Amino acid sequence: MEKIIPVGVSARHVHLSQGDLETLFGEGYKLTPKKDLSQPGQFAAEETVEVVGSKRSFPTVRILGPVRRQTQVELSVTDCFTIGVKAPVRESGDIKDSGSVTLVGPKGQITLSEGVIVAGRHIHMHPDDARKFGVIDKQRVNVKTEGERSLIMENVIIRVRDDFSLELHIDTDEANAAGLGNGSKVRIID
Repeated sequence: MEKIIPVGVSARHVHLSQGDLETLFGEGYKLTPKKDLSQPGQFAAEETVEVVGSKRSFPTVRILGPVRRQTQVELSVTDCFTIGVKAPVRESGDIKDSGSVTLVGPKGQITLSEGVIVAGRHIHMHPDDARKFGVIDKQRVNVKTEGERSLIMENVIIRVRDDFSLELHIDTDEANAAGLGNGSKVRIID
């Protein structure tokens, strides 16, 4: 059986805790959904923040909702180089000893001593997909792309949850290198 996975390309974005959202936008503030994302319950918000590094900043980085337990900024390697941030490649949520930036909103700013990562490539799967493909949560697999710039991505982590839809998440650097876009298809090769 072919293990075909649709691709979702993740641009730079910010996840905020409720406390940090209120520091940046005001007490009691709630995010305004702009567009639903491919993962159920996830959305791109109308709100953006400025992400300031040591060399320069990105003035309008989209916030993704809903709010999370901890604030996390996800950038590509190119983004990190551009604004002057050192960020490790990590699984989402693993922010210990990660990069530092300042976030600026309309009502305030916060400096994160850690919280900036380059998200490791991963595949979201519903448990039914995992059973069908014969994989388990946290397993690492290799994925092959097709096309003129085909390549093999190694160490792609499988993430299995009831509220996930099947999709490979990669950042803009990886998508550009492989000539992939949202909706492209890849396959698990082992």
